[in-house]
Amino acid sequence: MNNSIYPCLTLKGKIAEASDFYIKTFGAGRIAQTSPFVIQIELSGQKFMLLNDGPSSVPNPSVSFMVMCSTAEETEQYWNKLIEGGNALMDIDSYDWSPKYGWVVDKYGISWQLYTGRKEDSFQKFCPTLMFTGNSAGKAAAAVHFYTSLFPQSHIEGIMKYDEKDGERTDFVKHAQFKINNFTAMAMDSSEDHGFGFNDAISMVVECDTQAEIDNYWEQLTADGGHEVACGWLTDKYGISWQIIPKMLGKLMTDPERGQRAMGALMKMKKLIIADLENA
Repeated sequence: MNNSIYPCLTLKGKIAEASDFYIKTFGAGRIAQTSPFVIQIELSGQKFMLLNDGPSSVPNPSVSFMVMCSTAEETEQYWNKLIEGGNALMDIDSYDWSPKYGWVVDKYGISWQLYTGRKEDSFQKFCPTLMFTGNSAGKAAAAVHFYTSLFPQSHIEGIMKYDEKDGERTDFVKHAQFKINNFTAMAMDSSEDHGFGFNDAISMVVECDTQAEIDNYWEQLTADGGHEVACGWLTDKYGISWQIIPKMLGKLMTDPERGQRAMGALMKMKKLIIADLENA
């Protein structure tokens, strides 16, 4: 598992209480970094960034998190906490693909798919799952091939298509699993009219060691219909939001002397320039 790629959840005004909630819900967690703007937590060793400001959009189930559980009891324990103030998208029950599974939206609007599998399947506890729906329906396979071609140490672990009894288009992806730079993610298509699609309330952060790395990801992800946003944010051609940042950014921002100047410089940039941040 690689912690240089991780999700960012925009939860305005709620990051402190949400970080406590997730650590209590999932256990094996800690607050790794805190500021008025950002709290970074680790859950089972995986990074999550909680953002206090930024996008005006709110999270929806087009990006959910598959939670790999080794027992039905563990699955139920998470469910009982996440459902408080939330709502069920798929009730916790026994399904063909899992002896105990449920899909829940928590009180902060974040969606979790709780999956009971074998212990050896729990390679990574939390796997972002991208649902291509609306105008993006049918693009899951192309997106998976694109992402795995862009990042190093990447490969497709499997793509399963719907069959006729699923009542869905048989050329659509029912479930895909892939790794980008040793970080596991999942994808699926849905032709149903869900009334939501990808937005920037949930983004994927990519920490880079060099400016060349930032330049490469920025160029590739903004190409062919993607676009630059601001402050290291971009949206790719599939509608997924990314933050392409230097690895040293967190350390620089928490520097009591240089942090404010670096933040001022960052606010004027679209693509982040490491030298300009360091020299601010």
